Amino acid sequence: MGASETMSTSMYINTMTLHQIRVTGMSVLSEHLGPIGMVRFLQQSETGWGDYTKERSEWLGEDDVRTLAAKIMAQRPSKASE
Repeated sequence: MGASETMSTSMYINTMTLHQIRVTGMSVLSEHLGPIGMVRFLQQSETGWGDYTKERSEWLGEDDVRTLAAKIMAQRPSKASE
């Protein structure tokens, strides 16, 4: 791919919708990898990483539902101040 082709492709991608980018990407993957290779690539790249159930307590803490509800209510403006 030459420099001018790269430039025009880059400019075109900037004007594409996310749907158009996905459709074009699927087409290119299928064309270059074949249908089975495309599926294998997508399975590999869309599986995610990490251990959500183990790491969620780092993000959310150990609060129970009642404690979380109380924190939310404390953040809301009171009716008297409206």
